[in-house]
Amino acid sequence: MRIVVTNCNTTQSMTEEIVRGARAAAGPGTTVTGLTPAWGPESAEGWLDSYLSAAAVLDTLRTYEEPYDAVVLAGFGEHGREGARELVDVPVVDITEAAAHLACLLGRRYGVVTTLERSCGQIEDSLDAAGVGRNCAAIVGTGLGVLDLADADRTTRAFLAAGQRARDAGAEVLVLGCAGMTGLQRTVGEKLGVPVVDGVGAAVKLAESLVALGLTTSRAGSYAKPLRKRRSWGRG
Repeated sequence: MRIVVTNCNTTQSMTEEIVRGARAAAGPGTTVTGLTPAWGPESAEGWLDSYLSAAAVLDTLRTYEEPYDAVVLAGFGEHGREGARELVDVPVVDITEAAAHLACLLGRRYGVVTTLERSCGQIEDSLDAAGVGRNCAAIVGTGLGVLDLADADRTTRAFLAAGQRARDAGAEVLVLGCAGMTGLQRTVGEKLGVPVVDGVGAAVKLAESLVALGLTTSRAGSYAKPLRKRRSWGRG
């Protein structure tokens, strides 16, 4: 089984970290390939970055020619999942949806711990659109930018503080609210006393399950193939 994992930004080191987490979650016989957009923001933090990132990720998938069985979109709360489902003929699993769905199997209410506070509203909208927003008790920012996550000690301290705030708001399960946090669940879950779901790992396992079950995106209605027409993709 071949899974393509798309980073939502142009930072190659983050793609490599995401791929490490994806491969750790993947089962025997599953290969994981990471794709980094050739253009777009170096980190996705806000509406402008998110829309730019969505177009860049779609362009990356559009021009990727190697065969694959599923796509994992590794941008938490970022736009583009619906367009990707129209574009490709394999299952597309967004880490935002995947993490929330798994969290709902582990507790009545979950909380998301993310990067900057400015991302919280965008994540809330994404969860609502996916139909899992009603179970979210809190979305809490750590105050760290995406590129700050490379500092593991600082990230852990910030996550623990934000995670406690989410717990105080009623969260029974916590979700890592950024693909750059992948792997953090191993160090914070026990300290916080609740399950912590990594969206990258959750999305990989769900993608594997869909492929194994022979299921893919429905073309009856919302995710019908795009209409045939001329489309210009930038200046290239």
